[in-house]
Amino acid sequence: MTSFTLNFGRFSLELGSRACIMGILNTTPDSFSDGGRFNTLDAALAHGRDLVAAGAGILDIGGESTRPFSQPVPEQEELDRTIPVIEALAARVEVPISIDTVKARVAREALKAGASIINDVSAFEMDPAMAGVAAESGAPVILMHMKGTPETMQTNPRYDDLMGEITDYLLARAALALKMGISKDRIILDPGIGFGKTLDHNLVLIHKLSQLLDLGYPVLMGPSRKSFIQTLLTDPPEKKVSPGDVRTETGTLAAVGACLMNGAHIVRVHDVATVSAFTRVIDAIRNA
Repeated sequence: MTSFTLNFGRFSLELGSRACIMGILNTTPDSFSDGGRFNTLDAALAHGRDLVAAGAGILDIGGESTRPFSQPVPEQEELDRTIPVIEALAARVEVPISIDTVKARVAREALKAGASIINDVSAFEMDPAMAGVAAESGAPVILMHMKGTPETMQTNPRYDDLMGEITDYLLARAALALKMGISKDRIILDPGIGFGKTLDHNLVLIHKLSQLLDLGYPVLMGPSRKSFIQTLLTDPPEKKVSPGDVRTETGTLAAVGACLMNGAHIVRVHDVATVSAFTRVIDAIRNA
């Protein structure tokens, strides 16, 4: 398996032989899985510290839901949701904080507040100024593939060549990042499970992940509690399995295991404690 070392600021991430777990901290009222649970400062701070204690190597903080059919929120509202949390956690945890945003100003203020990674699900498309913020700061960037926008992405997504279109897109966005002055060793790619993909698309994406690894960048995968897992686990006429159902978390572990065995470097998840125990075994098998 190809390994990478990301050195940025006071942090160094070794990606390869051991799974890096990115813990999700949504400060939103409407995220698909945990909306409203951590949208107060005290709750977000406590949860962030719990995620790190449980084994998160990165904290990913977001203030705007990107669930299917979600609406964008005003920039100031996103700032109000995220900046106080980042400031509080940056002083209390010893892992890098990622800002999950498509807005350049939010990313800039988050970096000032203590974040050190930019996670842009639009790969600089929604706000072209984002590339400049990343280049100027030297922060690593996560560039994700999304077909459409969160509001439209799950409306009958189609591909003529799923893996070819996704790899071509990510390679082009990485090339833009390089052109803008972002060094290659600061770029992470995410094929965007659930972002403009059907159930079958998501399964193929995980199964054929090696095609993305051939691009020569670290790869992040985010299968946690996604709809395709719930769909697979629902037997008609049963009502669809919910994101919080124990079966969904079990299905998430299966997807995480497949992602890692197929070469993913970072997995973005909600239940860090469970995934941390799980990945210790996966890592031991991969390194045997």
